[in-house]
Amino acid sequence: MRTAFLLLLAACTLQAQNATTPGGFQVEHPTLLNLGFDWRIEGDENRNAKVTVRFRPEAAGEWREALPLLRIGGEKVYRDQYKLSYVVPHGFAGSILNLQPATRYECEFTLSDPDGVNGDPVRRVTVATRAEPQPYAGGRVLHVYPDDHEGPREEPSFIGLKHAYYGPGRGDWTSVREARAQPGDTILVHAGLYRPDRLNYVDPLSGPFTGTISLALKGTAERPITIKAAGDGEAIFDGGGNHRIFEVMASAHHIFEGLTLRNSDVALFAGEKDVMGAVALTVRNCRFEDVGAGIWTESADSRDFLISDNLFLGREDRMRVIGWNQAGSRAAGIYPSHPLRSFFAVKVYGPGHVIAHNSIAYFHDGICIATYGSPELERERQPSSIDIYNNDIHLSNDDFIEADGGVHNIRVFQNRGVSAAHNGFSAQPIFGGPVYFIRNLAYHVPGGSPLKFSAVPAGLYYYHNTLVGEQTSPAPRSNAHFRNNLFLGRDTPGRGVMTWANGTPQYSTDYNGFRPNRNGEPQYRWLAPAPGETAYEPERSAWKSYATLAEFQRETGQEPHGMELDYDIFENLAPSDPARRHQVYHAMDLNFRLRPSSKAVDAGEVLPTVNDDFAGRAPDLGAIELGQEEPHYGARWIDWQPFYR
Repeated sequence: MRTAFLLLLAACTLQAQNATTPGGFQVEHPTLLNLGFDWRIEGDENRNAKVTVRFRPEAAGEWREALPLLRIGGEKVYRDQYKLSYVVPHGFAGSILNLQPATRYECEFTLSDPDGVNGDPVRRVTVATRAEPQPYAGGRVLHVYPDDHEGPREEPSFIGLKHAYYGPGRGDWTSVREARAQPGDTILVHAGLYRPDRLNYVDPLSGPFTGTISLALKGTAERPITIKAAGDGEAIFDGGGNHRIFEVMASAHHIFEGLTLRNSDVALFAGEKDVMGAVALTVRNCRFEDVGAGIWTESADSRDFLISDNLFLGREDRMRVIGWNQAGSRAAGIYPSHPLRSFFAVKVYGPGHVIAHNSIAYFHDGICIATYGSPELERERQPSSIDIYNNDIHLSNDDFIEADGGVHNIRVFQNRGVSAAHNGFSAQPIFGGPVYFIRNLAYHVPGGSPLKFSAVPAGLYYYHNTLVGEQTSPAPRSNAHFRNNLFLGRDTPGRGVMTWANGTPQYSTDYNGFRPNRNGEPQYRWLAPAPGETAYEPERSAWKSYATLAEFQRETGQEPHGMELDYDIFENLAPSDPARRHQVYHAMDLNFRLRPSSKAVDAGEVLPTVNDDFAGRAPDLGAIELGQEEPHYGARWIDWQPFYR
């Protein structure tokens, strides 16, 4: 009798541990095209709970299925040398993708668990995607001219930006702010060169000693403060070699549009860690050239930026791919050392940012989330719900895009990267995820892999990417899932084509295409722990190697629908030459389109909200669906080739 009672008690205890108790549900900052959600839970120790998602425009039309939320929690993210140690909280997180801007959606989330749900299993919310900020039509229009302007002026007119923004002031009086711009004002910057003589105490452009223009006023969502080129010629803000042109980290709801910013270490500084950050900063249709960094915030208080359709030109070498550690450079007679001259085009932290349609070249990194360390405890300040899409990145001396430091719902999609010295798309690390890498192109990353994993990132989706280069990174990652990608080897000596390094038992990979190398090496490497165990720091014996995909499929049970293929799947694409690591390749010479008869056509898995618009019997593998228009990469106002040859 006692034994039976103890067995019953143990069974009840186990069921209670495995049952799921729903907790706090958070709607993250909406972006123009996507919505993100985070639902905390307790229990579900056997990780068999699920959350299905459906949505529709508010009170209109049929419900549509979205991707399920990703089960997260318990994964360890760490890097001992920097004292980083973080354990992902238990819950579900995920996004509803590919929506319309400025539209309200009804969203429904249903939690199920074979072991039971303790509480309401359904959450329903109505959320609107963002509209793109626009200048306020009913506000004042202030006209700014350079100090050497001759000819007629539109009134009210001002000499230099600070005169219009804060009121008149020179010397000591530059900090007197008696005639401030108001929410809703539009400041039109007329053609000319705006370069403060920072060593001239009473220079009319008013940038004494530093040459930096600090802008700290507050617009509103309905009435932003707009600083915009007047349209009568190029309006150029030249830093004269100073450290920062604009410092806007105390500002709110500002729009910068159509300006040229050049000749400075940092063109636009928008947030200092543990100090403050800008709110709702929009930078659109601007040109950045000869800068060390374009737009930069490290602050968790920065939120809801829109950085779109800009051209960023850095100071790095334009004729060869070098890399920050100069690997092979001395032997090639290029450089015994190579100083860092341009760090990144864009770096952000905090929630809700959109970085889209930018053309970027000659930087160390293209676009980054700040490597911040363990995320803030307040979910409202974490770097979540960030979109990075349709950017065109050329010649990076490190990586194209770094999602490093992201927490939930980082969406990196439809970006093109050509010629990066080290890696393509980085996750170093991700603090639970998911981060979505969807329909990205990577070509010529000779020093590393198209996908980078470091500090044990957790919560990774890779869908429909076309990646030319061996994926050999052995760094473990947790909760990673691969579908409909193309991994294409270049016959690099000593390398296989694909490495999976799973730090936890949560993983999946299927419906991917692989072009194995013709070099006699094992082509597929696999690491996966047993159920209930981890493989964050595996012994060498834990690794398995396979010569063919068929052997890998048979031994692991993964990739049952995967296939081997070759470059003849494309209309006209050859791999980069692994023997010419410093060679610069150009996007205009590359064709990533599939041939109609290729093995990659109709070979993918249907993924709701990702590839619903596929043509044929099933989605194609890779970034570009046959018969569909190729995405517009980079700034949409550029109708010429800014850095292609």
